[in-house]
Amino acid sequence: MDATHCIGATAPSPSEGQPVPRRVWRGTLLLVLGRFWGSACTLFTLLLLARHLSPEDFGRYTFYLAVFMVLDSLADFGTGQVVVQRTAGDEAAIPGVLAAARRIRFATGMIGVLLVGVGAIVSQEDDAGWILLASLYPVTHIFELSATVFRNRIAWGIPVAMRAIAAGLSLAFVLVLYFADERSPARYLFAVALGSATANGLLHWASRKHLARTRVGVVPVRELLVLAFPLGIASLCQQAYFYIDNLFVRAMLGAEPLGHYNIGVRVMSYGIMVAIYATQAALPWLARRYAAGDLDTAIARLSQPLFALAGLGAGLAWPWTEQLLALFGSGFDEAGPSLRWLLAATATVYAGAGLMTALVAAAQMRAILVIAAGALLVNVAANTVLIPRMGLAGAGAATLITEVTVTLGAAIALARIDVNVFRGSRSIGWLAGPVCFALAALVSSLLPIGAR
Repeated sequence: MDATHCIGATAPSPSEGQPVPRRVWRGTLLLVLGRFWGSACTLFTLLLLARHLSPEDFGRYTFYLAVFMVLDSLADFGTGQVVVQRTAGDEAAIPGVLAAARRIRFATGMIGVLLVGVGAIVSQEDDAGWILLASLYPVTHIFELSATVFRNRIAWGIPVAMRAIAAGLSLAFVLVLYFADERSPARYLFAVALGSATANGLLHWASRKHLARTRVGVVPVRELLVLAFPLGIASLCQQAYFYIDNLFVRAMLGAEPLGHYNIGVRVMSYGIMVAIYATQAALPWLARRYAAGDLDTAIARLSQPLFALAGLGAGLAWPWTEQLLALFGSGFDEAGPSLRWLLAATATVYAGAGLMTALVAAAQMRAILVIAAGALLVNVAANTVLIPRMGLAGAGAATLITEVTVTLGAAIALARIDVNVFRGSRSIGWLAGPVCFALAALVSSLLPIGAR
């Protein structure tokens, strides 16, 4: 199925062929501001619990946070992107497409409950009942689909507000437990999940009045699932190669070092948010640019300035990773070398995110699946070899190797459909990322910010 059919066969707007539309940057700004608030809430929670829980319990808490990121991807299973792709040019089709997508999300969400919630009971995890209750949260992503109407319009005000509410509620619930002197990491996990689940319900309530009342046609679940399946598996692979190092670190080094390492992973997740949100906001525009035949130019204009900015930020932080991690308490600075690898991986994501989203816009689902599955295999192999030799730094190095693999794979896949992002006069712009990284790291290392 070609991209033109997927987005409703709507003729692309000529005005979108040149600069990135302002609403893409405006949407990105809103998403980033919302994420800053969410990140501040999460960061405060981590600072609080790093001192309140035992090192082993804190490591277990961060382990399950990583597991729930994978559950989020399982619940989505590619439906979010496919729904946008199918309805970006045909708003009247949204109700029928959403009905099929919700049925898929309910099924995949319940699979997550069985794997993690019931799995915790079977494996006799401490406070497994609370983990089971928390594992129900991803099922509420069926309500989140209603925000498709805002995604298609690249109007992110209401979705961002609901995400901010989710972060605030989760923090509030955590504080209630903290002041009650609760010491169970599973109950804190449930508190965070409860805040997010509540906000998903509020998002549906705020979105439904903007949805078309009449369903135009019926979209078979199987038809949507066929489109979503490669993206769903690819998304699971992407989350797995980002978080599977938790399994290796916990098994090889223990729960306490895992807690230290996961703070660095959280820093990376904050660092890549602009890349993720910019490409998320730009997906409808990129789909239309593919139909117009100038996707390569659109990718360059979107990703090159972001890649340069990411290189600058990662380079500035490069010499100071131990000091940053030491803010969380004694022993956390041991993860400093791993965070340096993760900073380099962060900059690489800014080059690769736009390329991977371009593959979605071009409906290259099989290529996305192959890239993600290959990256997962690379990550598993790298962690297996590097962690025993390098410790926590090995896990960070494995992440960098994986992100480079993804970026190169996406570039090759796009070239195969004649979307060559390194062709023409704009190809030189990709060098700005590594140049900014190297210069910023050099300048930052000379700053008199205390002894390292």
